[in-house]
Amino acid sequence: MADPYSILGVPKGASEKEIKSAYRKLAKELHPDRNKGNPGSSERFSDATKAYDLLSDKDKRAQFDRGEIDMDGNPTGPFGYGGGGGGFRQGGFSQPQGGGGQGGFADGVDFGDIFDGLFGGGGRTQSGQQGYTRSAPPPKGANIAYKLAVEFLDAATLAPQRITLSDGKTIDLKLPKGVEHGTQMRLPGKGQPGPGGNGDAIVTIHIKPHIFFTRDGDNVRLELPITLKEAVLGGKVKVPTVEGPVMVTIPKGSNSGTHLRIKGRGFTGSNGKRGNQLVELQIHLPENDAALEEFVKSWETSENVRAELGV
Repeated sequence: MADPYSILGVPKGASEKEIKSAYRKLAKELHPDRNKGNPGSSERFSDATKAYDLLSDKDKRAQFDRGEIDMDGNPTGPFGYGGGGGGFRQGGFSQPQGGGGQGGFADGVDFGDIFDGLFGGGGRTQSGQQGYTRSAPPPKGANIAYKLAVEFLDAATLAPQRITLSDGKTIDLKLPKGVEHGTQMRLPGKGQPGPGGNGDAIVTIHIKPHIFFTRDGDNVRLELPITLKEAVLGGKVKVPTVEGPVMVTIPKGSNSGTHLRIKGRGFTGSNGKRGNQLVELQIHLPENDAALEEFVKSWETSENVRAELGV
């Protein structure tokens, strides 16, 4: 029987946090978007997701640990239980000393009482005889997988997202703190219907790249063009952020590569703390600017800007 603990690489006594951390690590490594053309990784990703689905459900995990169900949620033995669970073990009843009877049971004993004690009651078979069964809980319906494309700015600001389900209904999702590309969200009861209730919807988040913002952990990076005048004299300039433009002061005498920091304009981490926006200044020189060319011709400096290079 496939072992979800081995698949995720965690011990049987692992905590929910350890199980989630192990799954997220595998999901990043094996996600189909990162392993196109590698069917083996896709199968391992599917197995890891199945293992996480089971171990993240307290009831199913307990049933699996007792040997009652396999990793797919199917009963492992008669009466819906496995060898080590609540089913009958071979040799569970022995013949009493001095008793007669057949099949190892004493004559005149009403085993209906025993079954009533074990199973809480019996039932009649179609032939009218007393019969006793215990079936496994009815299975839930299948889970449904969704892929949700989220704009970079929405992910950074945790803006609510609307998703349309397979039944045509739309719901608004609240993005979790620490959301990343590949983060999965579980929507209980939004999957396929089944005898034991609906399965779940599993939503995988795909964060779209931005035209000029990039992500660095919980920080956001931006290369900001500035003019030569702004670099030499300094001044206030408008800078875009994930929550709209803000005014930032450019220090006098700034060079390309100078970094500025705007606090609290990054992504929200899983700990609830907000990252920063890191701004890298890049001096932009205009092309064919006659006035600038004329100024530079008359401007002299004794500084050797390549001295550190030994030339």
